[in-house]
Amino acid sequence: MNIDIISENGTAVAVLKGEIDHHSAKSAREQLDSFIITMQPDVLAIDLSGISFMDSSGIGLIMGRQKLLKECGGRLEVRGPQPYIRRVLRISGIERIVRIT
Repeated sequence: MNIDIISENGTAVAVLKGEIDHHSAKSAREQLDSFIITMQPDVLAIDLSGISFMDSSGIGLIMGRQKLLKECGGRLEVRGPQPYIRRVLRISGIERIVRIT
């Protein structure tokens, strides 16, 4: 998986590309946590539009970053998930704690 973090209108946007599974989630967690702790953004948007596959590791990835951001005084958004990924997110109930657009 590839992650690029850009600034877009004052919001940090982590653009993820590839697949989120058990193996790739670990690397993504490390990269995102390092960014969150170092930069402490008010808002971090995770852009999933480039994700072709996601299993339950993706749910864990999102939940953990939400928790860390909340501890740092920020908030998390999820952007552009493919329809089947949006369905997985909805079934997990994550949309009750994270804004999905």
